[in-house]
This record gives sequence, structure tokens and C-alpha cells, in this order.
Amino acid sequence: MTYATAMVSLAVDQPNEALLEVTGQLAAQCSSKVIGIAAAMFSPPMYFLEGAASQELLDQGEAAIAKRMAELESRFRAAMHGRAKDVEWRHAMDLPARYVAREARAADLVIVAGDADKVLDPFSMAGPSDLVLQTGRPLLVVPPSVKWLDLRSALVAWKDCAEARRAVADALPLLAKVKEVTVAGIAEDDGSQEAVRRQTADVVGWLSRHGIAARSQVPERSGNAIAQLDRIAADTGAGVVVAGAYGRSRFREWVLGGVTQHLVGQSSRCVLLSR
Repeated sequence: MTYATAMVSLAVDQPNEALLEVTGQLAAQCSSKVIGIAAAMFSPPMYFLEGAASQELLDQGEAAIAKRMAELESRFRAAMHGRAKDVEWRHAMDLPARYVAREARAADLVIVAGDADKVLDPFSMAGPSDLVLQTGRPLLVVPPSVKWLDLRSALVAWKDCAEARRAVADALPLLAKVKEVTVAGIAEDDGSQEAVRRQTADVVGWLSRHGIAARSQVPERSGNAIAQLDRIAADTGAGVVVAGAYGRSRFREWVLGGVTQHLVGQSSRCVLLSR
């Protein structure tokens, strides 16, 4: 039960220190091979020129990207030295999300930076909101403020849906290394707390049969799921949150907000997401 191969998606125009540190620690914990991956496309300005001038501008833009790719590869290999079982580097002049999603077939887990409140440039960075819908692999989302992979405590944000079930199964190799696991269920406004307690008890029992000791926690009152999960995560000192992604339509979550969008954007904990 391990992540034999992890893939880390590096950004061309954003810091990657947190990503590389967490990836290196995970690789050492799981004896993983690590594939570093990056992609970008030159995005011409709106006043795009014509003829020879336009070609010169394209050449300059692509040369700058190629130089940055070489820098990223060097930084990636240095960060994985002595930590990863094996390393491989992949890069392309392509849209990042499209390229990473296609290459994710080679990995058990894709590690990506959180997008917080930034408006991401799709020509230079693959964000988790896109990748979770495309890769067919679990994502480990790493906020830029995280300094290390904190496996002292983990929180499973439980909702009785296919996405949450898949996320817990995908997280087994990680949860097996966590000291304290809490399975938290939040009763919806029209839901039964007793039903949620039965569900979380089932998950705790299932985890125990995989050799993972866990406990359940269901707040006495229903309420805002985001606020309740944040409070439980803080109370338990969770360094990692495990959750299913986009239980509702993605457009509706983008408009109304939602647990998934909050988890992707928060800045203090790593989040393992599955779709």
C-alpha cells in the first residue's frame, strides 16, 4: 500500500519550494519514484504583431520558456536527490493542465500547488480545480505556505457520496503513515445526525481493517460545513485533509462557493482530493 510513482506539477511563473519539499518528503516516506512535470505556452500580447516581427516575438517567448524549463528541471533534480527512489523529468510547450492530465497515466498521485485566491494563467500553470476533473488520479494540493508534510494528524471530510469514498481509498497509503486520523461528518440541514454517525462509524471500521486507527467526529448541531470542518481541522491539528471533489456541479460551486473550492483555496493544510 504505497504511492509507487508520484508526479509533481511545477509552475513556470510561481514559486515551487513548498511543492518540492512536500514531494521530497513523500517520496522518502513511500520510497516513490517521482516524475517532475512542467508545461507552458507563450501567450502573445493583445497587440500581436505580424510578419517577421511576430515570429521574432514568438521565438523570444518560447526561448524564455525553454530556459525556465531547464531551470525547473535542475531545481527538481536537486530537491529529489537522496529522497526519491528514482526521478524522471517531462516537459512540453503545451497548455499545462492538458499536458499534466495526459501524462498523469504514469503516476499514482499528482502533487500540485494550491491556487488560493490567485487568478491562474492557463498558459503557465495547471491548477487543482482543472486537474481534479481531468487526471483520473488523486491530487495532493500543497499551499505555498506549507513548509513540510505534516502527518501527525489527518482529517477525512466525509460525505456519503462516490467522490468521498474514492478519496478515502486513494488516501490509504498516506493515512497509513498518519498518527491520528479523524473522520468528520457534517449533517446537512435536512439530514439526520444519526445517519451521519452510522456512516462515519462504517468508515472508521473500514479503515481499521486496513490497519489504520481512526475515530469519528460528528458535531451535535448541523451548520455551515466549511466552518465546521475548519474548526475540527484546527482542533485536531490536521496537517492533511482528505475529501471528495465537486459533489455538485463545478459551475455551481464556482458561483456559490463550496467545500471543495474552499479546500483548494485555503492556505494552511495539504489536501488530498479525488473525483
